[in-house]
Amino acid sequence: MTPGGALPGVLAVDSGGSGLRVLLGVRGESVGAPLTSKEPVRTGPRGIDAGHLLEQLLPMARQLLAEAGIGGVSAVALGAAGLATLGEELRAELPSALKRELGVRRLALAADAVTAYTGALGQRAGAVVAAGTGIIAVGTDLTSWRRADGWGHLLGDCGGGAWIGRAGLEAAIRAFDGRPGGSAALLARAEEMFGPIPELPGLLYPRTDRPAVLASFAPEVAACADGDPVAADVLRGAARHMAESAAAVCPVQDAHVALTGGLFKMGHPLLVPLHEELAKCLPHARRVPAAGDPLDGALRIAVDLADGRLALPRDERMLYVVTEEP
Repeated sequence: MTPGGALPGVLAVDSGGSGLRVLLGVRGESVGAPLTSKEPVRTGPRGIDAGHLLEQLLPMARQLLAEAGIGGVSAVALGAAGLATLGEELRAELPSALKRELGVRRLALAADAVTAYTGALGQRAGAVVAAGTGIIAVGTDLTSWRRADGWGHLLGDCGGGAWIGRAGLEAAIRAFDGRPGGSAALLARAEEMFGPIPELPGLLYPRTDRPAVLASFAPEVAACADGDPVAADVLRGAARHMAESAAAVCPVQDAHVALTGGLFKMGHPLLVPLHEELAKCLPHARRVPAAGDPLDGALRIAVDLADGRLALPRDERMLYVVTEEP
């Protein structure tokens, strides 16, 4: 109990390319809707900017606590995109800052792939494929983490939204050129969406958000897949890449496997070949629906950390945990 007899809460935070989402939980359940910011956290010389994150997080946290009449925060779990490679400043500064500002003594800093995993499977061994603009597969046997892909659109993210969109645009350009492997249907969609094909490089290459622009064409590929074999082959290739990544991280053949992320809203044009490819790569895996999203995963980690029941493997880059007893 906190001063005044009020129950302490936990905070779950999801930091990604579209900003922050912050959720308050009490007794293991969320309290109300999450608060959101639309500004992504900046990165600097030491990686993710801790000061900029705190500028957004602290006012939202205090608002949630005040509105719910919660007397304190017993644990915080923050899932951040890029934590594995850009988390140095967060690990160095957030524990003391959150203790000073909110009285937090238990903190978990997790890669967004870990919160996606936990939201989907909880504390079970298995593998999760998280797919949106990019794609990463994460697996654990509850002693260590394994990851595959998640290397960004230039080096990997094979099968993700940007990968599908780029492959679809390549097929459109092939049709425009008259080369083999082109798709007239995708050419028509590309011209409708972006304008004349000769102008496409000038529209795309200067953009700093090229992965998102490429990914915006992925739904067009899915829309053509039922009647266009080239589009269907693109999605079959994406499914094969995802299944191979899942197989690379799955700890045992009969583990649980789940899918999470906005890319799977494309539905059967992607899901049908993906389930077929998973059956080939992981024939004994038990495919289960994702129980929740990354913010749900952050809440689960915060609750288990507060209760001393966090069984997921700790790792400086994937799941960094700081606890201090009162």
